[in-house]
Amino acid sequence: MKTSLKWLNEYLNNSIDLNVDAVADLAERVERTSVEISNTTTLARRQEGLVVAKVVSVIPHPDSDHMVITQVDIGEPTLTKVVTGAPNVAEGQLVVLAKVGAHIINHETGELNVLKPVKLRGEDSNGMLVALQEIGFDSKIAPKDFETGIYVFNSSDSIHPGDDALQVLGMTEPVLDTDLTPNRADMLSMIGTAYEFGAMIKQSVTVPDFDLVEYETLASDQVSVVVDDDSLAPKYAVRVVNHVKVGDSPLWLQKKLWNAGMRPINNIVDITNYMMLMYGQPLHAFDLDKLNSQRLYVRRAENGEALMTLDGQKRDLRAGEDIVIATDDAALMLAGVMGGLDSEVDENTQNIVIEGAIFNPSLVRTTARRHNLHSEASARFERGVNWDATFTALDHAASLTDDLAGGQVARGRVTAVDTKRENIVLPVTAERVNQILGTKLTLEDIAGFFKQLAFNYINNGHDIQVTLPARRADMSIEADLIEEIARLYGYDNLPVTLPYGPTTPGKLTEQQRKIRASRRIMESLGLNQAISYVLTTPQKAQQFAEDRTEKVVTLDYPMSSDRTTARQNLLAGLLEDVVYNVNHFVHDIALYEQGRVFIANSDNELPTEIEHVAGVLTGNQANSQWQHSKTARAVDFYDIKGIVAAYLDQIGVENVRYVATDRHVNMHPGQTADIYAEEVYLGFVGQIHPLLTKSQKLAAVFGFELNLFAVMSAAKSDVQYHKISRFPQMNRDVALLSDESIEHANIESVIRRTASNKLVDVTLFDVYTGENLPHGKRSLAYSLTYQDNEETLVEAEVNLDFERVKNALIAQLNVEVR
Repeated sequence: MKTSLKWLNEYLNNSIDLNVDAVADLAERVERTSVEISNTTTLARRQEGLVVAKVVSVIPHPDSDHMVITQVDIGEPTLTKVVTGAPNVAEGQLVVLAKVGAHIINHETGELNVLKPVKLRGEDSNGMLVALQEIGFDSKIAPKDFETGIYVFNSSDSIHPGDDALQVLGMTEPVLDTDLTPNRADMLSMIGTAYEFGAMIKQSVTVPDFDLVEYETLASDQVSVVVDDDSLAPKYAVRVVNHVKVGDSPLWLQKKLWNAGMRPINNIVDITNYMMLMYGQPLHAFDLDKLNSQRLYVRRAENGEALMTLDGQKRDLRAGEDIVIATDDAALMLAGVMGGLDSEVDENTQNIVIEGAIFNPSLVRTTARRHNLHSEASARFERGVNWDATFTALDHAASLTDDLAGGQVARGRVTAVDTKRENIVLPVTAERVNQILGTKLTLEDIAGFFKQLAFNYINNGHDIQVTLPARRADMSIEADLIEEIARLYGYDNLPVTLPYGPTTPGKLTEQQRKIRASRRIMESLGLNQAISYVLTTPQKAQQFAEDRTEKVVTLDYPMSSDRTTARQNLLAGLLEDVVYNVNHFVHDIALYEQGRVFIANSDNELPTEIEHVAGVLTGNQANSQWQHSKTARAVDFYDIKGIVAAYLDQIGVENVRYVATDRHVNMHPGQTADIYAEEVYLGFVGQIHPLLTKSQKLAAVFGFELNLFAVMSAAKSDVQYHKISRFPQMNRDVALLSDESIEHANIESVIRRTASNKLVDVTLFDVYTGENLPHGKRSLAYSLTYQDNEETLVEAEVNLDFERVKNALIAQLNVEVR
């Protein structure tokens, strides 16, 4: 919230020093004690040389059809000649003049430009008449659009030619932009912020006073209110003000609004916004004459109901959930969020109804999120407003309408609901405070902190009974009181103690080391890490899951319709990442992700969390360039399988085998394998089903997903380094004629089981099918590599072992050695 320190001083008896250095010290103190400060600034920033000028004369420019020549009085002995193209300039106006030599901010660069005298179509111009947007005002807070012309003061603003325009406009007022946490709803109001700052500087707060004059006309004769359910609005009342004159607000009110980051609209709307900023209590004004009945209803939206809100958007309301204020025929506004266009206060409005209420925070938050309509009002209702200030703000707004819009406040406040708030009284003892904070505070010391906070309390001598104020909705338990004591005492003043007890050196667990090693290995194999959402849709949650039951882990209150369910696999998220990259013209993709998946249990049990790692490949293995066009090759099953094999080898898993499978619904039935370490199932690898990738207009995508807990249990505790043998290798080649039904994995398994421990590698280097082979047969050529780490191999020993392997192949697989 943007907090003008000059405005805040009105409630703190001008006790805040507005000097630049003092403001910086205050901001630093606020950050240490209360909330973070985003920045400290003024609207003027480093600008200077702007004055109030009175337009004395306006004559047409002799050489232009859109510019005029003006003579303006800036409090100097002679008038100043200024040429301007402003469409709204007129004699007698009080406007803002940037004099020659003035420093004006450049909107694009943020730098200051020095204004110089110029000739415009042959006429000298000694300055520039400006709109507020030209001197640092954002269009969101400027009261008039830039196209309407220069800013013109009202004659009632009590300003004179030659006055410093920056000061007159409040642009030199220091503003603290506080970065509030959701629990500090009290600091969304100037009075609440005053209590907070007053506690820090030990200054009491002066709450603003007002006189409410009621006229003879009864409010109850003009409007009545019916609340369907008190849970929708535990407090609701309205005031009626007749014969208002809608126009611009006085300058003092406009300054307060734009320094708070709000745009002045008209005096009625500005009063409701002023009350919201002052009390933290949102109000809303209806045009009474635009209502099609005298009765207002606070109810839930009905089936098929729609509303045109003030931003010009048509909102389809959700029956039974959105709260609306309505007449007999139609909804007028989304309660607590935004008003409706049909009952908007405009320049023709003569009679108004001002509403003050507390709406159900949960329903307001749900409505604001559903309609993507987060307003200043909804931000306050969601966090909780001051229960005791609702009707005070309503009466104050009615009083100001009388003062600033010439209205007549109808007699009586029409109150539909006024649920009383139960006081919360909490005891606190010095022993408990000192036990928690490590201090040596007495009850008198503690009572002093509550006095600073303006909390009502009774010191019984053995404890303090504290009554929590309605403005502090964030407080409810003893720990909240102790926190208040700690921050006012000063966190940096709390005694520092070392932890008591034996110390142990910190280190990673075996599981943590394996997980970190997995990420390093994946990246060393050429994959980039991706981080996907844990929450997804029920369909994607089970897309590549091992257990495809209908039971999933869902949220009771999801943030959106596509983030309702905890994932049961990682591949679905990686596939979304592939789609995103391809849509952004990145086609060669190698990604991995490591994270938790969540398996649902019975209704009363938490889900089982399992650590997984998954990866995907798509596109080309190497880039194709005009110099080396033949190097481009599309990735295939063996690329992804090679990554899995290298990872398992480096992580310490031995005796890995791959078994062809078609049980994974979303994987290619002919290019997918389950992965085992002996009999332990680790995961799967293969091509994602073409029907799935083609629907996303993707090239072939290959992926794997492994259960990291299973991998860790199968991995050796330490991966040992094996030295390279100093002795030469021997190779033996063999060509086998086998049935096409015999898989390579079976042949390799027989070779390794039969051969001696001198066999170090088996390589399939040729596969032939076609002419000159019997039907249903194929030729497979293998190279067997032998090596001994201790001595040179003896050829006779290798030949004997090689013969034993060939005989085993013939006997067990019925192959023919060619």
